[in-house]
Amino acid sequence: MTRFTELLKTGEVHSAYEDVNMTTSIPDTAPASVEDLVNPPKPDFSSMSKLELESFGRTIGIELDRRFSKNKLIKQLKEHIEYMETM
Repeated sequence: MTRFTELLKTGEVHSAYEDVNMTTSIPDTAPASVEDLVNPPKPDFSSMSKLELESFGRTIGIELDRRFSKNKLIKQLKEHIEYMETM
């Protein structure tokens, strides 16, 4: 008798098989439709470091130069966000 036949007789569930009685549900966090807007809260730029400002800028499509002052980086971010909102 093969190992596979033994497993079938015992009814054991292994990693290759899924026990349908023990499935867990994953909460659905996606928007109900494409039309539902997802507006994350605007970050507090003054509490962010220059490195964090640069990383955030990359996520919204702008490359910032950390050699500039923090106030200059914040100004560039705000201008870019305003520009993107008008498009």
